[in-house]
Amino acid sequence: MKRNASLNFILLFLTFLMGSCQTETKTSIVPDVDNAGLKLPEGFSALIYADTIGHARHIAINSNGDVYIALNRVKNNGGLACLRDTNGDGRADEISYHGQYEGTGVDLYNGYVYFGADTLVVRYKLTDGALEPDSYAEIIVRGFTVESQHASKPFTFDQEGNMYVNVGAPSNACQVQDRTKGSPGMDPCPLLDQHGGIWRFKADVPGQDQMKDGYRYATGIRNAVALDWNKTANKLYALQHGRDQLSQFYPDLYSEQQSAELPAEEFLLVEDGSDFGWPYCYYDGQQNKKVLAPEYGGDGRETGRCSAKDDPIMAFPAHLAPNDLLFYTGTMFPERYRNGAFIAFHGSWNRAPEPQEGYYVVFVPFSGEIPSGNWEIFASGFAGTDVIKSPRDAQYRPCGLAMGPDGSLYVTDDVKGRIWRIFYSGKA
Repeated sequence: MKRNASLNFILLFLTFLMGSCQTETKTSIVPDVDNAGLKLPEGFSALIYADTIGHARHIAINSNGDVYIALNRVKNNGGLACLRDTNGDGRADEISYHGQYEGTGVDLYNGYVYFGADTLVVRYKLTDGALEPDSYAEIIVRGFTVESQHASKPFTFDQEGNMYVNVGAPSNACQVQDRTKGSPGMDPCPLLDQHGGIWRFKADVPGQDQMKDGYRYATGIRNAVALDWNKTANKLYALQHGRDQLSQFYPDLYSEQQSAELPAEEFLLVEDGSDFGWPYCYYDGQQNKKVLAPEYGGDGRETGRCSAKDDPIMAFPAHLAPNDLLFYTGTMFPERYRNGAFIAFHGSWNRAPEPQEGYYVVFVPFSGEIPSGNWEIFASGFAGTDVIKSPRDAQYRPCGLAMGPDGSLYVTDDVKGRIWRIFYSGKA
């Protein structure tokens, strides 16, 4: 009996030690006070993973937790920020800058960091154990034209070795004189030959040219900074930045209030051959239909040729500027979030006289290929103020999204270069 009692004591002591270690592991990542300014659903917490790293756009995270962020302005002689948490406290303590290009798109694929500059896509080879990739920038796709608007080249990969690149249209509505009152729309719009859609390329073939080697997968998309391949549905999804300034150019057809609320930002299920109608059409979320744009004879109600265009799977309020899309595949968050979509809204600039809107991350539940419920605000507080009259009022603006290997959600800001890490600490 004494021997059994001793064994029981030892086992009890070992159990206590193991429990203590497990508790320390669980609480080693401590959220910031007030979740670093973010408002989150119950059970979620946040901390600042990194700060002031530069104008951070899209973000990608390796299986070992290393973080790579595209900067739209070179900092410290690099356009790619490379970050690592070496002590396990959930925050970056090793930061370096790499590469001569600046831009928006970044992703990891088959041992490389791919980077989307405005006129090409390059890749850098990862080296085992090293945070920074190889210095050689191998060009995968070139031939994109130099543009002053909608020039970003975000991209995503499917599961069959293809890369899909957004090629935004350098125009508001393909007018003869862009953004000019009374200027008609060009019909047909010549910009669609090389812009205003998504092009498909081979992911691992160097030296491709947009027009010689690329395949126009979808058209009629003004600009889709947010796109992601949904591995569960095995489909491509994107969100379009809708056109601007309806009342400014057509005050006889649209009031300022209508212009602030039109057109909807469109959530698109993108199939091979999809045509979503830009510049001839826009989606009216109040009428729940596509209508003919005024540059092409529309009056705000007429459908015309737009009846043949593809509709979105969901419509959001106007001018929110969706800048990234992530389908959540982790297990950290509760079940309802799995395979759903997170969207980062960068925030509007042309909703006056209404307050500007956006500046938050939303969640859309999914079932199969389509949403299974209404969208909801998941993370807010980035702007630092409740009423935003101008983008300059916003302290931070969400831009990029990525999921860490543990299931945490990372959010970038391109104003001051802050990176948040959002994690679930409640009961799933």
